[in-house]
Amino acid sequence: MRARTLLPGSLAVALLTLTGCGTDTGGTDTTQSLPKEPAASAQPSTPSGDGEEDSSASVPAALKFTGTTVDGKAFDARSLAGKPTVLWFWAPWCPKCRAQAAETAKVAAEYAGRANVVGIAGLDENAAMKAFVTETGSGGFPHLSDENGEAWKRFEVTEQSRYVILDKNGRTTYEGVLPGGKGLADKVAGLTG
Repeated sequence: MRARTLLPGSLAVALLTLTGCGTDTGGTDTTQSLPKEPAASAQPSTPSGDGEEDSSASVPAALKFTGTTVDGKAFDARSLAGKPTVLWFWAPWCPKCRAQAAETAKVAAEYAGRANVVGIAGLDENAAMKAFVTETGSGGFPHLSDENGEAWKRFEVTEQSRYVILDKNGRTTYEGVLPGGKGLADKVAGLTG
């Protein structure tokens, strides 16, 4: 009889111990000095068709992917090579993303020609992504429609409202959340000299 009363108590203690161990969701901001290796499932690079010679050897692995913008235009990330790049991962229904849009657009305009800013929308359909860009006034820089999550997988992004900042050599210098986009301009300024 005593074994029956101890067993449920022991199971409860074990379950409480296990549920106390988990991931720390508060520490999403990380600074990395080494580049992430892109996931193997990412789309291969294709020539841009603009008559430029293929210089794949000088393009960092992180920028060897293609996509389609929310407006249906082809996008080749190789065109970003040689300049610092901000990749902003967002979802159209996300209030944090909406709060970041104005600051991200401001940084894109301020550093145009010296740094790249690209939005990578996911977790919804293209129509909602296109509406978000219009409603937030963030159409001054390209936004990819990543409905299948290929770019998100490539950069191992598991949540919306996330920035991945690459230096001119394609190395990840920052990955994390910047509430309201605060601090984005400083991070880009540090990479553009």
